[in-house]
Amino acid sequence: MKAEQFLSHHGVAENPFSQEDAGSDHLFLSRPASTRHPAWDKIAGDPSNPSTAVVFGEKGSGKTALRHQLAASLAEHNLRQTAGGEGGKTFVIHYDDFNPFLDSFRDTLPGRHKKPEKALAKWRTVDHMDSVLALGVGRLVRSSLEAGGSREEEGPAILQGDLDKLERRHKRDLLLLAALYDHSLDEAPESRFERLRAKLGFPVLLNQWDFWLGVGGTILVLLIAFSYGSIREIGSWWYWAALPILLLWLPVTIRQIGLWNASRKVTSSLKVLDRRPGPLRKILSRFSRRDLSGQPLPTGDATDARYELLLKFQNVLKRLGFSGVLVLVDRVDEPHLINGSPERMKEFLWPLFDNKFLRHPGLGFKLLLPAEVRHYLNREDRGFYERSRLDKQNMVPNLEWTGESLYDIAEDRLRACARSSQTGGKKVSLTDLFDESVSRDELTRQFARLRVPRHLFKFLYRLIVEHCGRYPAEAPKWTIGRETLDSTFQLFLRDLDAFDRGMGTG
Repeated sequence: MKAEQFLSHHGVAENPFSQEDAGSDHLFLSRPASTRHPAWDKIAGDPSNPSTAVVFGEKGSGKTALRHQLAASLAEHNLRQTAGGEGGKTFVIHYDDFNPFLDSFRDTLPGRHKKPEKALAKWRTVDHMDSVLALGVGRLVRSSLEAGGSREEEGPAILQGDLDKLERRHKRDLLLLAALYDHSLDEAPESRFERLRAKLGFPVLLNQWDFWLGVGGTILVLLIAFSYGSIREIGSWWYWAALPILLLWLPVTIRQIGLWNASRKVTSSLKVLDRRPGPLRKILSRFSRRDLSGQPLPTGDATDARYELLLKFQNVLKRLGFSGVLVLVDRVDEPHLINGSPERMKEFLWPLFDNKFLRHPGLGFKLLLPAEVRHYLNREDRGFYERSRLDKQNMVPNLEWTGESLYDIAEDRLRACARSSQTGGKKVSLTDLFDESVSRDELTRQFARLRVPRHLFKFLYRLIVEHCGRYPAEAPKWTIGRETLDSTFQLFLRDLDAFDRGMGTG
């Protein structure tokens, strides 16, 4: 007897429990807001006023699913705000792929510090700030370049009419942010910057007046010199022409040296991005002296310039209709430099626990963190708690699931795969798969011992396969008996206990 045959008898088109990872689960991705965790309201908060939440959960507890649900909820919120003509949208940043930033950071370190433990020990709060700004500015630049294009996952794309609302100072700030933080592997920095500048309609021709003065002045001096001499007599007049030419090009030279020095300092400070001083100098030279005067540049380890750039980023977004920014942090255990090590996760995460950054006005974080790092919090001193103020961060110590909520998840997935034509419009229930002797309360009690959705799906998948393997296709049994349920459940608990002790694959 095949599992497909058993499920089809109950009007179910596909096995609802074959997927274990929310990131690749097509059933969940098509219906992300179906069943939510009981602590959803505390974690999600008000989408119009982004707030920070710190959530700890074991593997399979639904952290990635929670991230997708948050993104889907914010997308719905953004659509409502757009339809209503309001400006309370929320700009979403997915901070869940850390490998590019960690690789670039590691490459800047000397050879003896390239080992993962030593490299992560040097990770700082400014590196988190630069990473978040790089992701946010990159998405904003992509949306601006594709203004009027298709809708993004987080909500409506930015339209050309939105860009027209930007004042000159906002355009300058967006271009400055793009010069510093926009990084694309598909296009050279100079050409990408020029496309954005043209899209925004930001003039730059008069910004390089010193260059054009040098070019025009040089031509004029040479014409005057040739009018008083000839090529054969060049030795008699070249030194009279050289002096004014040098004076004409002196402002250009001084400015380019200053821009090169600033570009070198910026690129050496932005350790999470693979930037070069040469392209950055060319881009900065497109700004006028007035536009660059007094502007913050992310140099050194100081956070002040980063906060000013973050404010510029938020001001541009407000002009585009986004009242807040929400950063979704997930998959901290997956980068190859961390590789699931709790100690390395702690080194990477602790600089992020800065109350000034986490509670920056208009900025919220949803930190979906592995449970393995939670016990490190109890070992920290008073100074760490004063800096992080975790008591203000809506902390959820454990992403626990009750037996009832796990039962709801299982039943919701079962109904999502049901064929209405075969069920006659009747909603299929999980208890329909079991003998009458197996009650819902009994299933709920057993599910409670499985703790998290991933273990639940693994168990139900194994249970269905085990039941179908006990009966031939010629003599099928359409309900799972108590004996099969109990024996499979005990074997699964034994494997789960071995997995928790690090002695099995789960």
